[in-house]
Amino acid sequence: MLSDAEIDRFVTEGFVKVEGAFPAEVGQRCLDELWAATGCARDDPATWTEPVIRLGGFGTPPFVAAAGTGPLHEAFDQLVGAGAWEPLGGLGTFPVRFPVEGDPGDDGWHVEAGYSGEQGEYRVNARSRGRALLLLFLFSDVGPDDAPTRIRAGSHRDVPPLLSPHGEAGREWMDLCRDAVPASAHRPIAFATGSLGDVYVCHPFLVHAAQRHRGRVPRFVAQPPLLPRGPLSPDRPVVRAMAA
Repeated sequence: MLSDAEIDRFVTEGFVKVEGAFPAEVGQRCLDELWAATGCARDDPATWTEPVIRLGGFGTPPFVAAAGTGPLHEAFDQLVGAGAWEPLGGLGTFPVRFPVEGDPGDDGWHVEAGYSGEQGEYRVNARSRGRALLLLFLFSDVGPDDAPTRIRAGSHRDVPPLLSPHGEAGREWMDLCRDAVPASAHRPIAFATGSLGDVYVCHPFLVHAAQRHRGRVPRFVAQPPLLPRGPLSPDRPVVRAMAA
């Protein structure tokens, strides 16, 4: 279970790392599937020709096992509430980052979208409709040079004032990002480093960004949302953090 100090850190900084959230053996089985899907050879850097490859969702048994461990479920219960979130049936898209020169084209600061509007546009509202948490599952060891996700610690506290005047309808996602990025520019930057099996549990309003890989070993990270079952309870840490 998350300690009181870890929950307080989530409220103030917007994220907490659950170390060893899923077994390394399960992660290695997932990694075998991911390497096969890239079409690249893990022992031949000559086959790594793009700075980033995006793989589709994975719902095979190893990924279901990685997404459904006791430590993760306990963390979700503590932050969102028991019965208030939808179990992960697998893991979503994987941006696989390779140590290859070139612009990855997806490394801008942003918040994640929550739901689709009437015109199919991505939107975010003040109660975080459609997204209870942002999750970062590490399926490889990620050091400082291995394209760790950049996180503006505490930036989730800069987003609610940009959303509250817009009520239930919220704002279009990119329009929100244009304001959230400069509003959070003063925040210190943390890096989502760790070992295979670690999971970063993040507030849905956290401003974050990818970056170019400067290391030697390709980086595999999943970034699925945790979906809420309904409106988030105001007494849970994930909602308290919005008004911190």
